Amino acid sequence: MSAAAKGRSSANGMPMNIRLYGMSQRRLGPAILGAAILAGLQLAQPFLAAGQTSDELVAKVLEARGGLAKAKAVKSERITGTIYFTQDLYGPFTAEFKRPGKMHNEVTVQDKTVVRAFNGKEGGWMINPFAGKNTPEPLSASDVKDAKNEADFDGPLVDSKAKGIVIELAGKEKVEGKDAYILKVTRQDGQTSSYSFDANTYLLAKWSGVENVNGEAVTRETYFHDYRDVGGLKFAFELVSNNPQAQVTQRIIVDKIELDPEIDDSRFEKPAAPSSAEPNAPKPQAAQPSFGQEVSASRSDAKNADGINRRPNKSLR
Repeated sequence: MSAAAKGRSSANGMPMNIRLYGMSQRRLGPAILGAAILAGLQLAQPFLAAGQTSDELVAKVLEARGGLAKAKAVKSERITGTIYFTQDLYGPFTAEFKRPGKMHNEVTVQDKTVVRAFNGKEGGWMINPFAGKNTPEPLSASDVKDAKNEADFDGPLVDSKAKGIVIELAGKEKVEGKDAYILKVTRQDGQTSSYSFDANTYLLAKWSGVENVNGEAVTRETYFHDYRDVGGLKFAFELVSNNPQAQVTQRIIVDKIELDPEIDDSRFEKPAAPSSAEPNAPKPQAAQPSFGQEVSASRSDAKNADGINRRPNKSLR
């Protein structure tokens, strides 16, 4: 990717597509988005019977994640790990979520920390030194909408009708060589995305959708691997995201997921400016890391559902 293209991309806020689909791993997450609950009980029947509906597929997915009651019992979540933009450009991230709909994300690259917070209402802020924004600035209306989706603790498949979300069964596809069922998700605002679930495990294998990056529609895909059990729920510990149009790839490796950590509500309010922060400066012209959006912890999924075919750690969404 050219230096000019990188420079344009870096003006976009969070360098974390941690929509760690919990249903948002987030995502769906997705996130920072969410970044991250989907269970993976092996099911004896590898395919849905002919004529089964989207509701029946959703039920199998929720059963596979460890049960809806167990997922809804989680009140807060903290995800930590490393995000890789290239083999040599990477840094640690933290994604925190708390009911109802609160989110705080941080990522540090080249000794600069990007912070994004959302209080679950209408208040959201960002600090982005890569865009010359060294003090907290309010999120735009578009960014607030994205933050609300990313911070949806249970994701779009849970209580979808109450949220005004339409779920449709959209057929099958191959995801990394395996059969997967596709659910098309249409939100109240008309935004659509697709979730592909492994036909054997019913774990999320792929998320795809279109995001607004600097006023341009950008197609994103995220693949979910290396599922592990945390508190009786399955989480993907590797997420590989890309922009097929630009051949830009990022990789998220999760080190730790904490369920129900103590997180003070102030964490989701306007963040404090770094003590060394200078006033907001013009955006730098030099090439910077390509910061795409989905830490969605969609929050909110890369071994392919059963943990095979893990990709090497190199140039990566």
